[in-house]
Amino acid sequence: MTTTTHTATGTLLETAGITKRFGSLTAVDDVDLGLGRGIVGVLGPNGAGKTTLLRILATVLAPDRGSLSLLGLDPASPTARTEVRRRLGYLPQSPRLYTGFTPLEMVDYVAILKEHTDAAWRRREAAAVLEAVGLGDRMHKRIRTLSGGMQQRVALASALVGSPDLLVLDEPATGLDPEQRIALRSVLAETAHRGCVVLSTHNTAEVAALCQHVLVMDRGRICWSGTPAALAGEAEGRVWESDVEEPTALRSWLTGPGTRRHVGTPPAGASPAVPTVDDGYLLVTRLAR
Repeated sequence: MTTTTHTATGTLLETAGITKRFGSLTAVDDVDLGLGRGIVGVLGPNGAGKTTLLRILATVLAPDRGSLSLLGLDPASPTARTEVRRRLGYLPQSPRLYTGFTPLEMVDYVAILKEHTDAAWRRREAAAVLEAVGLGDRMHKRIRTLSGGMQQRVALASALVGSPDLLVLDEPATGLDPEQRIALRSVLAETAHRGCVVLSTHNTAEVAALCQHVLVMDRGRICWSGTPAALAGEAEGRVWESDVEEPTALRSWLTGPGTRRHVGTPPAGASPAVPTVDDGYLLVTRLAR
């Protein structure tokens, strides 16, 4: 069954039945989307198809079937694809940086690839996005000398260059400490005022704090779509805690205080717990299988 997802702010990104296969594996299966301004989080287990979907949205891959419109343009056309890429920022799951460059040189190089020809503008823009990600004091250091978290921020700054209208980020908070994660939220919220941010993550707390809309993927399909509050609400009345494991629960785990938390159909007499985005996600993905 195809799930059609529309956000409420007008369409900047639209897909119709996009499918991508690798041999016998269907990584993305008949996905329909219509996304506008704001931040959309993509949740799903490993192997769900999140990275393949984001690579299609970033024009790195072309779908085998279906249609794709980005910023009102069809990236199947070489001319339109070039224009989309000028207005697109992409952070892959494992970004490749030229470690002999400085952060300033790296971001400037990405701006050149986007065909920004004004050298003075590129330098100002590169410095500005590096300041935005907290690397203003490191922009002249060699990338190889920076920590993993700092290198991740160089890659994020490269994605932000040119104020993109569409920002596609695969696990953007990887390697960032809590203070850097908060700074990332601020940068992405600023971008979302003017365009569409699509990010994949395994961190449901990030989704709850940052995203206006959530997509849950499993086995290449969008199996759920809505707000973070609505995802938590899927588990209303279906979460409880006890001192013992409940074999009939869909999912059970041991909490920090030592009690067991369960998701599923509570037994008679169980006291319901307040559901979280984690609970809703676990319930949705279990029921989708």
